[in-house]
Amino acid sequence: MNPTKSFQVSRRSFLRRCSAIAASTGLPLWFVERQTALGQEPAQTITSPNARPRIALIGCGSMGTGDAKDALRFADVVAICDVDKNHLERASVDFSKDGKSPAKFSDFRRLLAHPGVDAIINGTPDHWHSLINIGAAKAKKDIYSEKPLTLTIDEGKQVVKAVRENKVILQTGTQQRSSQRFRLACELVRNGRIGKLKEVNVWLPAGLRGGPFPSAPVPAELDWDFWQGQAPFAEYRPERCHIKFRNWYDYSGGTMTDWGAHHMDIGYWAIGLVAPVHIESKPLATLVPGGYTTNSEYEVKFTYANGVVFNVRTTIDDSPFGETINKDGQRNGIRFEGTDGWIWVNRGEITASDRELLTKPLPDGAEHLYFSNDHKGNFFECMQTRKDPICDVEIGHRSASVCHLGAISLRTGKKLQWDSEDQIFTGENAAEANAHLAREMRKPYDYDFVS
Repeated sequence: MNPTKSFQVSRRSFLRRCSAIAASTGLPLWFVERQTALGQEPAQTITSPNARPRIALIGCGSMGTGDAKDALRFADVVAICDVDKNHLERASVDFSKDGKSPAKFSDFRRLLAHPGVDAIINGTPDHWHSLINIGAAKAKKDIYSEKPLTLTIDEGKQVVKAVRENKVILQTGTQQRSSQRFRLACELVRNGRIGKLKEVNVWLPAGLRGGPFPSAPVPAELDWDFWQGQAPFAEYRPERCHIKFRNWYDYSGGTMTDWGAHHMDIGYWAIGLVAPVHIESKPLATLVPGGYTTNSEYEVKFTYANGVVFNVRTTIDDSPFGETINKDGQRNGIRFEGTDGWIWVNRGEITASDRELLTKPLPDGAEHLYFSNDHKGNFFECMQTRKDPICDVEIGHRSASVCHLGAISLRTGKKLQWDSEDQIFTGENAAEANAHLAREMRKPYDYDFVS
Protein backbone atom coordinates (compact mmCIF):
# COMPACT_ATOMS: atom_id res chain seq x y z
CA MET A 1 0.00 0.00 0.00
CA ASN A 2 1.13 3.55 -0.71
CA PRO A 3 2.66 4.88 2.57
CA THR A 4 0.87 8.23 2.16
CA LYS A 5 -2.48 6.53 1.62
CA SER A 6 -1.82 4.20 4.56
CA PHE A 7 -1.11 7.21 6.78
CA GLN A 8 -4.34 8.89 5.63
CA VAL A 9 -6.39 5.77 6.43
CA SER A 10 -4.75 5.49 9.85
CA ARG A 11 -5.35 9.17 10.49
CA ARG A 12 -9.03 8.89 9.58
CA SER A 13 -9.40 5.83 11.81
CA PHE A 14 -7.67 7.68 14.65
CA LEU A 15 -9.99 10.71 14.30
CA ARG A 16 -13.11 8.54 14.13
CA ARG A 17 -12.07 6.73 17.30
CA CYS A 18 -11.30 9.98 19.10
CA SER A 19 -14.57 11.54 17.96
CA ALA A 20 -16.51 8.56 19.26
CA ILE A 21 -14.77 8.79 22.66
CA ALA A 22 -15.40 12.54 22.84
CA ALA A 23 -19.07 12.09 21.97
CA SER A 24 -19.60 9.37 24.57
CA THR A 25 -17.75 11.12 27.41
CA GLY A 26 -18.48 14.80 26.77
CA LEU A 27 -14.74 15.49 26.77
CA PRO A 28 -13.31 17.97 24.24
CA LEU A 29 -11.88 16.38 21.11
CA TRP A 30 -8.43 18.00 21.51
CA PHE A 31 -8.07 16.44 24.96
CA VAL A 32 -9.04 12.97 23.72
CA GLU A 33 -6.71 13.28 20.73
CA ARG A 34 -3.76 14.29 22.90
CA GLN A 35 -4.24 11.30 25.20
CA THR A 36 -4.71 8.85 22.36
CA ALA A 37 -1.79 10.20 20.34
CA LEU A 38 0.48 9.68 23.32
CA GLY A 39 -0.62 6.06 23.49
CA GLN A 40 -2.37 6.65 26.79
CA GLU A 41 -4.87 3.86 26.48
CA PRO A 42 -6.64 2.08 29.36
CA ALA A 43 -4.56 -0.50 31.21
CA GLN A 44 -4.76 -3.96 29.69
CA THR A 45 -5.80 -7.14 31.46
CA ILE A 46 -2.88 -9.38 32.44
CA THR A 47 -3.57 -12.85 31.08
CA SER A 48 -0.27 -14.66 31.53
CA PRO A 49 -0.42 -16.71 34.76
CA ASN A 50 3.27 -16.11 35.44
CA ALA A 51 2.88 -12.33 35.19
CA ARG A 52 -0.11 -12.01 37.50
CA PRO A 53 0.65 -10.75 41.04
CA ARG A 54 -0.78 -12.62 44.02
CA ILE A 55 -2.95 -10.36 46.15
CA ALA A 56 -4.84 -10.63 49.42
CA LEU A 57 -8.04 -8.87 50.43
CA ILE A 58 -8.26 -7.59 54.00
CA GLY A 59 -11.78 -6.43 54.76
CA CYS A 60 -14.30 -8.39 52.71
CA GLY A 61 -17.29 -6.04 52.88
CA SER A 62 -18.87 -4.52 49.80
CA MET A 63 -16.15 -1.94 49.10
CA GLY A 64 -13.23 -4.30 49.60
CA THR A 65 -14.88 -7.04 47.57
CA GLY A 66 -15.58 -4.57 44.77
CA ASP A 67 -11.96 -3.45 44.75
CA ALA A 68 -10.71 -7.03 44.65
CA LYS A 69 -13.08 -8.03 41.84
CA ASP A 70 -11.83 -5.07 39.79
CA ALA A 71 -8.25 -6.16 40.50
CA LEU A 72 -8.94 -9.60 38.97
CA ARG A 73 -8.14 -8.02 35.60
CA PHE A 74 -4.51 -7.89 36.69
CA ALA A 75 -3.98 -10.27 39.62
CA ASP A 76 -5.20 -13.37 41.44
CA VAL A 77 -6.74 -13.26 44.93
CA VAL A 78 -4.92 -15.92 46.92
CA ALA A 79 -5.90 -14.96 50.48
CA ILE A 80 -8.72 -13.17 52.27
CA CYS A 81 -9.24 -11.85 55.80
CA ASP A 82 -12.19 -10.55 57.82
CA VAL A 83 -13.39 -10.57 61.42
CA ASP A 84 -16.94 -11.27 60.20
CA LYS A 85 -17.25 -14.96 59.27
CA ASN A 86 -20.18 -14.26 56.95
CA HIS A 87 -18.11 -11.76 54.95
CA LEU A 88 -15.24 -14.22 54.87
CA GLU A 89 -17.36 -17.09 53.55
CA ARG A 90 -18.96 -14.92 50.85
CA ALA A 91 -15.54 -13.76 49.72
CA SER A 92 -14.30 -17.34 49.66
CA VAL A 93 -17.03 -18.18 47.16
CA ASP A 94 -16.47 -14.98 45.15
CA PHE A 95 -12.74 -15.57 44.73
CA SER A 96 -12.61 -19.33 44.29
CA LYS A 97 -11.19 -20.27 40.92
CA ASP A 98 -10.82 -23.61 39.17
CA GLY A 99 -12.00 -25.40 42.30
CA LYS A 100 -9.40 -23.70 44.50
CA SER A 101 -10.40 -21.30 47.30
CA PRO A 102 -8.22 -18.50 48.70
CA ALA A 103 -6.60 -19.00 52.09
CA LYS A 104 -8.84 -17.62 54.87
CA PHE A 105 -7.70 -15.62 57.91
CA SER A 106 -9.41 -13.80 60.77
CA ASP A 107 -6.22 -12.00 61.92
CA PHE A 108 -4.56 -9.89 59.22
CA ARG A 109 -1.14 -10.29 60.85
CA ARG A 110 -1.13 -14.01 60.01
CA LEU A 111 -2.11 -13.18 56.45
CA LEU A 112 0.76 -10.67 56.15
CA ALA A 113 3.17 -13.46 57.11
CA HIS A 114 1.96 -15.50 54.11
CA PRO A 115 4.97 -15.79 51.75
CA GLY A 116 2.75 -16.20 48.68
CA VAL A 117 1.22 -12.71 48.87
CA ASP A 118 2.72 -9.85 46.83
CA ALA A 119 0.24 -7.10 47.69
CA ILE A 120 -2.88 -6.39 49.71
CA ILE A 121 -6.12 -4.55 49.16
CA ASN A 122 -7.16 -2.82 52.37
CA GLY A 123 -10.95 -2.55 52.35
CA THR A 124 -11.46 -2.30 56.12
CA PRO A 125 -13.33 0.46 58.00
CA ASP A 126 -11.39 3.73 58.29
CA HIS A 127 -10.10 3.19 61.84
CA TRP A 128 -8.20 0.07 60.70
CA HIS A 129 -6.55 1.54 57.60
CA SER A 130 -3.36 2.83 59.22
CA LEU A 131 -2.37 -0.16 61.36
CA ILE A 132 -2.97 -2.60 58.51
CA ASN A 133 -1.05 -0.43 56.03
CA ILE A 134 1.86 -0.09 58.44
CA GLY A 135 1.88 -3.84 59.04
CA ALA A 136 1.76 -4.52 55.31
CA ALA A 137 4.62 -2.10 54.64
CA LYS A 138 6.76 -3.81 57.29
CA ALA A 139 5.94 -7.15 55.66
CA LYS A 140 7.14 -5.73 52.31
CA LYS A 141 3.70 -6.03 50.70
CA ASP A 142 2.52 -3.41 48.23
CA ILE A 143 -0.75 -1.77 49.21
CA TYR A 144 -3.96 -0.59 47.59
CA SER A 145 -5.75 1.18 50.44
CA GLU A 146 -9.29 2.43 50.55
CA LYS A 147 -9.76 6.09 51.42
CA PRO A 148 -9.45 8.04 53.60
CA LEU A 149 -5.92 6.80 54.11
CA THR A 150 -6.02 7.49 57.86
CA LEU A 151 -8.21 8.16 60.87
CA THR A 152 -6.00 11.00 62.14
CA ILE A 153 -3.29 13.31 60.86
CA ASP A 154 -0.68 11.75 63.16
CA GLU A 155 -1.44 8.31 61.71
CA GLY A 156 -0.70 9.70 58.26
CA LYS A 157 2.81 10.65 59.31
CA GLN A 158 3.36 7.11 60.62
CA VAL A 159 2.05 5.50 57.43
CA VAL A 160 4.25 7.69 55.22
CA LYS A 161 7.28 6.73 57.31
CA ALA A 162 6.55 2.99 57.13
CA VAL A 163 5.88 3.00 53.38
CA ARG A 164 9.01 4.99 52.54
CA GLU A 165 11.32 3.10 54.90
CA ASN A 166 10.20 -0.24 53.49
CA LYS A 167 10.14 0.92 49.85
CA VAL A 168 6.68 -0.45 49.07
CA ILE A 169 4.10 0.92 46.67
CA LEU A 170 0.93 2.40 48.15
CA GLN A 171 -2.00 3.58 46.05
CA THR A 172 -4.76 5.48 47.85
CA GLY A 173 -8.24 4.62 46.57
CA THR A 174 -9.17 8.19 45.63
CA GLN A 175 -9.89 7.01 42.11
CA GLN A 176 -11.16 10.34 40.79
CA ARG A 177 -7.53 11.25 40.05
CA SER A 178 -7.67 8.57 37.37
CA SER A 179 -10.77 10.16 35.82
CA GLN A 180 -10.35 12.08 32.58
CA ARG A 181 -12.98 14.65 33.58
CA PHE A 182 -11.35 15.55 36.87
CA ARG A 183 -7.86 15.66 35.37
CA LEU A 184 -9.06 17.93 32.56
CA ALA A 185 -10.70 20.29 35.04
CA CYS A 186 -7.55 20.47 37.17
CA GLU A 187 -5.26 20.99 34.17
CA LEU A 188 -7.44 23.83 32.91
CA VAL A 189 -7.49 25.48 36.32
CA ARG A 190 -3.73 25.03 36.81
CA ASN A 191 -3.11 26.65 33.42
CA GLY A 192 -5.25 29.71 34.11
CA ARG A 193 -8.09 28.85 31.74
CA ILE A 194 -10.64 30.49 34.08
CA GLY A 195 -8.25 33.30 34.97
CA LYS A 196 -7.04 33.68 38.52
CA LEU A 197 -8.62 30.99 40.69
CA LYS A 198 -10.73 32.61 43.41
CA GLU A 199 -12.88 29.86 44.92
CA VAL A 200 -13.28 26.11 44.93
CA ASN A 201 -16.79 25.08 45.94
CA VAL A 202 -17.41 21.46 46.90
CA TRP A 203 -20.83 19.93 47.57
CA LEU A 204 -20.99 16.65 49.48
CA PRO A 205 -23.92 14.40 50.41
CA ALA A 206 -25.29 15.00 53.89
CA GLY A 207 -24.62 12.34 56.50
CA LEU A 208 -27.05 10.45 58.69
CA ARG A 209 -28.64 12.03 61.74
CA GLY A 210 -30.34 9.74 64.23
CA GLY A 211 -30.40 7.96 67.56
CA PRO A 212 -30.26 7.08 70.31
CA PHE A 213 -29.72 3.43 69.43
CA PRO A 214 -30.28 0.49 71.78
CA SER A 215 -27.54 -2.07 72.31
CA ALA A 216 -28.01 -5.55 70.86
CA PRO A 217 -26.42 -8.99 71.18
CA VAL A 218 -23.21 -9.33 69.20
CA PRO A 219 -23.82 -11.49 66.10
CA ALA A 220 -22.24 -14.91 66.49
CA GLU A 221 -20.25 -14.49 63.28
CA LEU A 222 -18.60 -11.18 64.35
CA ASP A 223 -15.49 -10.63 66.50
CA TRP A 224 -16.76 -7.32 67.86
CA ASP A 225 -13.70 -6.57 69.98
CA PHE A 226 -11.32 -7.01 67.02
CA TRP A 227 -13.65 -5.04 64.73
CA GLN A 228 -13.54 -2.07 67.14
CA GLY A 229 -9.76 -2.23 67.28
CA GLN A 230 -8.14 0.97 68.53
CA ALA A 231 -11.51 2.67 69.15
CA PRO A 232 -12.91 2.97 72.70
CA PHE A 233 -14.89 -0.15 73.56
CA ALA A 234 -18.65 0.27 73.10
CA GLU A 235 -21.58 -2.08 73.39
CA TYR A 236 -22.61 -3.53 70.06
CA ARG A 237 -25.19 -1.65 68.05
CA PRO A 238 -25.90 -2.46 64.39
CA GLU A 239 -25.70 1.28 63.63
CA ARG A 240 -22.06 1.31 64.75
CA CYS A 241 -20.90 -1.47 62.48
CA HIS A 242 -20.31 -2.16 58.81
CA ILE A 243 -21.89 0.38 56.41
CA LYS A 244 -22.98 2.96 59.01
CA PHE A 245 -19.64 3.12 60.86
CA ARG A 246 -18.77 6.32 58.97
CA ASN A 247 -21.22 8.29 61.11
CA TRP A 248 -19.17 7.82 64.30
CA TYR A 249 -15.98 9.72 65.08
CA ASP A 250 -14.70 6.59 66.86
CA TYR A 251 -14.30 4.95 63.45
CA SER A 252 -14.40 7.66 60.79
CA GLY A 253 -15.13 11.33 60.09
CA GLY A 254 -18.57 11.39 58.49
CA THR A 255 -19.12 12.53 54.92
CA MET A 256 -16.23 14.98 55.37
CA THR A 257 -13.77 12.07 55.16
CA ASP A 258 -15.99 9.82 52.98
CA TRP A 259 -17.09 11.72 49.86
CA GLY A 260 -14.85 14.58 50.99
CA ALA A 261 -11.81 12.36 50.52
CA HIS A 262 -12.70 12.29 46.80
CA HIS A 263 -13.83 15.82 46.00
CA MET A 264 -11.53 17.63 48.42
CA ASP A 265 -8.61 15.69 46.94
CA ILE A 266 -9.49 17.07 43.50
CA GLY A 267 -9.71 20.59 44.90
CA TYR A 268 -6.29 20.11 46.49
CA TRP A 269 -4.95 18.85 43.13
CA ALA A 270 -6.22 21.91 41.27
CA ILE A 271 -5.01 24.44 43.85
CA GLY A 272 -1.57 22.86 43.90
CA LEU A 273 -0.83 23.72 47.53
CA VAL A 274 -0.43 21.14 50.28
CA ALA A 275 -2.89 22.54 52.83
CA PRO A 276 -4.89 25.63 53.83
CA VAL A 277 -3.70 28.06 56.47
CA HIS A 278 -7.06 29.01 58.00
CA ILE A 279 -10.14 26.86 58.71
CA GLU A 280 -13.55 27.82 60.06
CA SER A 281 -16.82 25.92 60.05
CA LYS A 282 -20.47 25.90 60.98
CA PRO A 283 -22.64 22.86 61.77
CA LEU A 284 -26.07 23.07 60.12
CA ALA A 285 -27.81 20.35 62.14
CA THR A 286 -27.70 19.47 65.83
CA LEU A 287 -26.52 16.06 66.98
CA VAL A 288 -29.01 13.68 68.56
CA PRO A 289 -27.91 12.74 72.13
CA GLY A 290 -26.84 9.10 72.15
CA GLY A 291 -26.89 8.97 68.35
CA TYR A 292 -24.44 9.40 65.52
CA THR A 293 -21.53 11.63 66.50
CA THR A 294 -20.34 13.04 63.16
CA ASN A 295 -21.91 16.20 61.79
CA SER A 296 -24.54 15.40 59.18
CA GLU A 297 -24.85 18.87 57.60
CA TYR A 298 -22.23 21.59 57.69
CA GLU A 299 -20.26 24.32 55.98
CA VAL A 300 -16.47 24.54 56.17
CA LYS A 301 -14.34 27.34 54.78
CA PHE A 302 -10.63 26.81 54.09
CA THR A 303 -8.39 29.71 53.07
CA TYR A 304 -5.08 29.04 51.31
CA ALA A 305 -1.89 31.09 51.40
CA ASN A 306 -2.47 32.24 47.80
CA GLY A 307 -5.88 33.66 48.74
CA VAL A 308 -7.99 30.86 47.25
CA VAL A 309 -11.10 30.11 49.32
CA PHE A 310 -12.16 26.45 49.45
CA ASN A 311 -15.77 26.00 50.57
CA VAL A 312 -17.23 22.61 51.47
CA ARG A 313 -21.00 22.27 51.94
CA THR A 314 -23.36 19.36 52.35
CA THR A 315 -26.40 18.69 50.22
CA ILE A 316 -29.73 17.65 51.72
CA ASP A 317 -29.79 14.24 50.06
CA ASP A 318 -27.56 11.35 51.17
CA SER A 319 -27.88 9.35 47.97
CA PRO A 320 -24.96 6.89 47.89
CA PHE A 321 -24.17 7.96 44.33
CA GLY A 322 -24.38 11.67 45.09
CA GLU A 323 -25.81 12.68 41.71
CA THR A 324 -28.63 14.62 43.33
CA ILE A 325 -29.87 18.20 43.46
CA ASN A 326 -29.61 20.07 46.75
CA LYS A 327 -31.73 22.97 47.98
CA ASP A 328 -29.46 25.44 46.18
CA GLY A 329 -29.76 23.61 42.87
CA GLN A 330 -26.24 22.20 43.04
CA ARG A 331 -25.26 18.58 42.54
CA ASN A 332 -22.61 16.66 44.41
CA GLY A 333 -19.39 17.80 42.79
CA ILE A 334 -16.88 20.64 42.44
CA ARG A 335 -17.14 24.12 40.95
CA PHE A 336 -13.97 26.10 40.26
CA GLU A 337 -14.61 29.85 40.18
CA GLY A 338 -12.10 32.17 38.51
CA THR A 339 -11.89 35.77 37.39
CA ASP A 340 -12.73 34.69 33.81
CA GLY A 341 -15.38 32.00 34.35
CA TRP A 342 -16.17 28.73 36.09
CA ILE A 343 -15.83 24.99 35.52
CA TRP A 344 -18.14 22.42 37.13
CA VAL A 345 -17.18 18.74 37.33
CA ASN A 346 -18.44 15.57 38.93
CA ARG A 347 -18.41 11.91 38.02
CA GLY A 348 -21.06 12.35 35.36
CA GLU A 349 -20.18 15.57 33.55
CA ILE A 350 -17.89 18.53 33.03
CA THR A 351 -19.39 21.90 32.06
CA ALA A 352 -18.28 25.53 32.05
CA SER A 353 -19.62 29.08 32.00
CA ASP A 354 -18.49 29.20 28.35
CA ARG A 355 -18.10 25.96 26.39
CA GLU A 356 -14.97 27.38 24.75
CA LEU A 357 -13.22 27.16 28.13
CA LEU A 358 -13.28 23.40 27.57
CA THR A 359 -13.06 23.11 23.78
CA LYS A 360 -10.10 25.45 23.22
CA PRO A 361 -6.88 23.39 23.34
CA LEU A 362 -4.22 24.19 25.89
CA PRO A 363 -1.12 25.77 24.31
CA ASP A 364 2.22 24.06 23.80
CA GLY A 365 4.20 24.09 27.00
CA ALA A 366 1.09 23.89 29.21
CA GLU A 367 1.36 22.11 32.54
CA HIS A 368 0.13 18.53 32.36
CA LEU A 369 -0.66 16.45 35.43
CA TYR A 370 0.20 12.83 36.22
CA PHE A 371 -1.74 10.67 33.77
CA SER A 372 -3.75 7.63 34.78
CA ASN A 373 -7.04 6.49 33.30
CA ASP A 374 -7.27 3.27 35.29
CA HIS A 375 -6.68 3.48 39.03
CA LYS A 376 -6.14 -0.25 39.59
CA GLY A 377 -4.14 -0.50 36.40
CA ASN A 378 -1.88 2.31 37.57
CA PHE A 379 -1.30 0.48 40.86
CA PHE A 380 -0.31 -2.78 39.20
CA GLU A 381 1.86 -0.96 36.66
CA CYS A 382 3.69 0.75 39.54
CA MET A 383 4.17 -2.59 41.26
CA GLN A 384 6.26 -3.53 38.21
CA THR A 385 8.07 -0.22 37.60
CA ARG A 386 8.40 0.77 41.31
CA LYS A 387 7.51 4.36 40.45
CA ASP A 388 5.04 6.23 42.62
CA PRO A 389 1.38 5.80 41.67
CA ILE A 390 -0.93 8.72 41.01
CA CYS A 391 -2.24 8.73 44.61
CA ASP A 392 0.90 7.79 46.49
CA VAL A 393 1.26 7.71 50.25
CA GLU A 394 2.12 11.41 50.67
CA ILE A 395 -0.79 12.49 48.49
CA GLY A 396 -3.13 10.17 50.36
CA HIS A 397 -1.93 11.54 53.70
CA ARG A 398 -2.10 15.22 52.72
CA SER A 399 -5.46 14.81 51.02
CA ALA A 400 -6.92 13.06 54.08
CA SER A 401 -5.38 15.74 56.29
CA VAL A 402 -7.48 18.46 54.66
CA CYS A 403 -10.59 16.41 55.48
CA HIS A 404 -9.39 15.92 59.06
CA LEU A 405 -8.80 19.67 59.41
CA GLY A 406 -12.42 20.28 58.49
CA ALA A 407 -13.64 17.65 60.93
CA ILE A 408 -11.48 19.08 63.73
CA SER A 409 -12.88 22.54 63.10
CA LEU A 410 -16.42 21.17 63.32
CA ARG A 411 -15.63 19.25 66.52
CA THR A 412 -14.02 22.21 68.27
CA GLY A 413 -16.29 24.90 66.85
CA LYS A 414 -13.26 27.18 66.59
CA LYS A 415 -11.46 29.14 63.89
CA LEU A 416 -8.11 27.44 63.37
CA GLN A 417 -4.71 28.20 61.90
CA TRP A 418 -2.63 25.39 60.36
CA ASP A 419 1.11 25.06 59.82
CA SER A 420 1.40 22.54 56.97
CA GLU A 421 5.17 22.18 57.26
CA ASP A 422 5.19 21.15 60.93
CA GLN A 423 1.65 19.70 60.66
CA ILE A 424 0.35 21.39 63.81
CA PHE A 425 -2.18 24.06 64.68
CA THR A 426 -0.79 27.40 65.76
CA GLY A 427 -2.16 30.59 67.27
CA GLU A 428 -5.42 30.97 69.14
CA ASN A 429 -7.28 27.68 69.86
CA ALA A 430 -4.18 25.64 68.90
CA ALA A 431 -4.02 23.60 72.10
CA GLU A 432 -7.61 22.36 71.81
CA ALA A 433 -7.25 21.56 68.11
CA ASN A 434 -3.87 19.82 68.47
CA ALA A 435 -5.48 17.40 70.91
CA HIS A 436 -7.34 15.96 67.89
CA LEU A 437 -4.23 15.28 65.77
CA ALA A 438 -3.95 11.83 67.32
CA ARG A 439 -6.33 9.61 69.28
CA GLU A 440 -5.55 7.32 72.15
CA MET A 441 -5.45 3.76 70.85
CA ARG A 442 -7.14 1.06 72.93
CA LYS A 443 -4.69 -1.71 73.74
CA PRO A 444 -3.65 -4.09 72.36
CA TYR A 445 -4.66 -2.39 69.10
CA ASP A 446 -1.97 0.29 69.04
CA TYR A 447 1.22 0.60 66.99
CA ASP A 448 2.78 -2.29 68.93
CA PHE A 449 0.09 -4.53 67.41
CA VAL A 450 1.98 -4.46 64.10
CA SER A 451 5.53 -4.11 65.41
